Amino acid sequence: MQSLQDTLYNWLTIKVVSDARPDDSAARETTDLFEEMLTNEHGVTELEIIKNAPMYDVFYLHEGEKKKKRFPMELADFMLNQINEKPEWFENYPIEEDQEKE
Repeated sequence: MQSLQDTLYNWLTIKVVSDARPDDSAARETTDLFEEMLTNEHGVTELEIIKNAPMYDVFYLHEGEKKKKRFPMELADFMLNQINEKPEWFENYPIEEDQEKE
C-alpha cells in the first residue's frame, strides 16, 4: 500500500490532467481509482484542491479531522505539461456513449 502522501500526490497529478482534459476517459478512470484508494485504504473523504501558487493545497477529511497537504505546482503539473508538449504521445480516448451506460 502506498503512503497517504504518495496517494494524494498521485491523485492530484492525474486530477490536474483529468480537469484539463474532461473527455479523457483514461485520466478520469485513473482519478477515480486514486479516489477509491484514498477512501478505502486511507479513510480520506471530502477532497478539495486550492491553487495557491506556487503550491497546490489539498484539503481533506481524515479520521474526522480536516487536514491539508501542500504540493509544488511544478511537480503536480508535470504530467499535464508533458501531454501538452507531446500530444501525439498521449492520445485521448473519450468514453463512448455505450460504455457510459455500463
